[in-house]
Amino acid sequence: MTKIDSSEKILTLINTFDVDQDNHQLLMDLLVQATTEVMRHLDGFISANLHSSIDGNYIVNYAQWRSQAHFDAMLANPEAQIHMKQASDIANNIKPLLYKVSHSECISR
Repeated sequence: MTKIDSSEKILTLINTFDVDQDNHQLLMDLLVQATTEVMRHLDGFISANLHSSIDGNYIVNYAQWRSQAHFDAMLANPEAQIHMKQASDIANNIKPLLYKVSHSECISR
């Protein structure tokens, strides 16, 4: 489960995929497969959360890694590279950015 906490020293990837509506589900299925079959088994993986835009033109992956070194190791992993290549073939544009959590606020429900 994803926990967003500014006191945690983890690396956050927010990766935005610009995709044609006709390819939205294809890309989502690929990202789910990559997450469940590869990413979650890699050292340093914490979580991944895939979001679909209401208009069907974007998918956002909010993922957490233990460190920059773990993230870099994922990028070098041959299995992960296969999925990243497939995603880049489907998406019109991919914008991955790395972040740290600066502030988080929530209320109890």
